[in-house]
Amino acid sequence: MGETDGIWYNIRMSFFKAYDMRGTFGVDFDLDTVYRAGRGLPAVVRPRNEPSKAGSGAFRVLIGRDARTSSPAIAAALAAGLTEAGAEVVDLGPATTPMVYFFTAEEDFDASVMVTASHNPPSDNGLKVSRRGALPVGRDSGLAELEGIVRADASRYDPSRAPVPRETTDPARLARYVAWLRAHGAFDPARSLRFAVDCSDGMASILAHSLFGDGVVYLNDRPDGAFPHHSPNPLLAESRKQLAAAVRERGLDCGVIFDGDADRCMFVDEKGDFIQPDYLIPLLASTFGAPGTVIHDVRTSRAAIERLVADGFKPVMGKVGHAFAKVLLRETGAICGGELAGHYYFRDFHFCDSGELAALRILGAFADAKERGLAVSAALAPVMGRYANSGEVNFKVSDTAAATSRVLAAAAGLACETGRSEMDGYRLEYAEGWISVRRSNTEPYLRLIVECDTDERLRKWLDALSAAIRG
Repeated sequence: MGETDGIWYNIRMSFFKAYDMRGTFGVDFDLDTVYRAGRGLPAVVRPRNEPSKAGSGAFRVLIGRDARTSSPAIAAALAAGLTEAGAEVVDLGPATTPMVYFFTAEEDFDASVMVTASHNPPSDNGLKVSRRGALPVGRDSGLAELEGIVRADASRYDPSRAPVPRETTDPARLARYVAWLRAHGAFDPARSLRFAVDCSDGMASILAHSLFGDGVVYLNDRPDGAFPHHSPNPLLAESRKQLAAAVRERGLDCGVIFDGDADRCMFVDEKGDFIQPDYLIPLLASTFGAPGTVIHDVRTSRAAIERLVADGFKPVMGKVGHAFAKVLLRETGAICGGELAGHYYFRDFHFCDSGELAALRILGAFADAKERGLAVSAALAPVMGRYANSGEVNFKVSDTAAATSRVLAAAAGLACETGRSEMDGYRLEYAEGWISVRRSNTEPYLRLIVECDTDERLRKWLDALSAAIRG
């Protein structure tokens, strides 16, 4: 179950989201918006009375971009605004989002901006902002202030004065990045694991062959901002059909698929069946070895949490979203972490998420299992088969607060509540299972997850709660 939509309403969301800026280009924002954001960004991101660490004293900003057709123009408008505000702009060119994070920290930039809409449709685009050290800039840490600056700024963008964006990825930095990933990925391409890689026509294409080597089945491995083969969102079952078919038809051990900007990765097993990303958190943690703290979000399966404890790790729950996860990783000193949406975070990767690094380490764990005689599905069965899980079910509703109240009322009649978290929506715990209901921070959705001890109870609870949401 999961991947279904509830009641649909036409809700226009703000360009300024909880984690980033994102929307439909030409509808929710335009080049003037981006230019004004560039003009205002240094004042928001630069700490008060703190000089840049750059030798020249200039405020240095790194810019990267994804393959969307609007990305070059957006990057140029952004660079023009930043330059006008007195910043020194360095253009990385086409890049993955983790690559931008990496060089933000490695080369001590004062800030960085990745031009991307991640997994959104081709018509969308946006800006992901980080400050020095690759710390995320979200609504509570600068985006709300920047929104006010942009709304108050009446200046217009002049394309004739904009710098021309780099057409190709900075080759020296790309080589350095791939070398670092290979050194820290804990995966030897020469091992016997047979797998497919779907780059989703996105930015993973620029480095996949260098990372995974020869003998791999590559799909959609040329950047194309129109995403002609499928949506760049691997959470959608339709997006994984091609990968699943390749794995089954060729008798492969597994397949990995990236989203549009490669900050997320997801897997299918040897049967082409989807592996829910939170089930992989304990496996990923095992590649580092216990003990240690591992973070996860409020949507994580109880089976994954229990496995982390059994393996000697300390699980810590946090809010959904990279802007929160990266801070929690730093605060707890966690070795790694993951989310239901396929983001995986690493202490050694400057406390950031990297789909590329996660893919390498998880493939390494799958290779270990194969050498022990276990197929991927068998290796994950103790976690994946422990409880019945709905996956994340999305509903578009006109009043998320009212719908949430109806869910809570309906949940009161399901079983005896044993615990509750309200850090990000509601997670209600019961002896028989748990439910999560929360409003999306990036899209006009109310999101519901139900996990139970039996399939029958799951169907009963999910039907009751879905009916409550629909009113």
